Amino acid sequence: MDKVIPDLKLFLYLLIISILILVLDQFRLLNLTKSLISYLTNPISFGLYQTNQKLSRQFYFVFEARFAAQENKALKEQIGKLLSENTQLRKKLAETESLVSQSKYLDTPNYNLIVTRPIGLSRFLKVDKGSNSNLKLGEAVIFNNNYIGKIVQIFPKSANVQLLIDPDSKVAAFSQGLEGRAKGVLAGQFGTEMLMDKILHEEKIKLGDLVYSEGTEGFLPRGLILGRVSQILERENEVFKQAKVQPVFDIRDLELVFVIGE
Repeated sequence: MDKVIPDLKLFLYLLIISILILVLDQFRLLNLTKSLISYLTNPISFGLYQTNQKLSRQFYFVFEARFAAQENKALKEQIGKLLSENTQLRKKLAETESLVSQSKYLDTPNYNLIVTRPIGLSRFLKVDKGSNSNLKLGEAVIFNNNYIGKIVQIFPKSANVQLLIDPDSKVAAFSQGLEGRAKGVLAGQFGTEMLMDKILHEEKIKLGDLVYSEGTEGFLPRGLILGRVSQILERENEVFKQAKVQPVFDIRDLELVFVIGE
């Protein structure tokens, strides 16, 4: 009973205070107090509002950034896949063009051409076929009507091709131009050039003349292009003159090369 009475008294006090506040507010006697309270609480409310807006923007930025990162990753994966597919298609197209082009130069029924891919280049050109594909030492390697070199090392699944620019390479050759022709021996040099030696002084050879294979080696057909004359070297009181010869293409640009098999 004692506990109920204090609660009743508190209720009555609160009721009286509430009625008093309503009456005072009705007669606008609390305007000053309300203005003061508003003056004190408005900055706090505004600060809370701004904080809420900033937090909302930050959460939105984080969400958008994460979504953009995921989308960007997906786009990069798609681009990478497309680039890979495009590279494969270009490679297949280049190989197909090489096959079609090669058929125009050497009569396939007369030659057993074995298609190989270059897979490395240092001193020798490495190709992806070897003794398992019936390749043999000394066989000529060509591209279109150009002689590239001959097989000097052979393995079950690969082979090394000695290029024309190799110092150990020597091929009987002749040049052909508008003013005539000249015979000699084409030898490899250190670097990217070759030297045509043993040319008689009376024979005609000019800058830009193409140099061809004589075909006296047996493994090499006659008339394959070996290079183009880039410089004439003449010395008085010597029996022979010389000519520097450059390849007509970069070996690194080839997708396929062809071995003349038995």
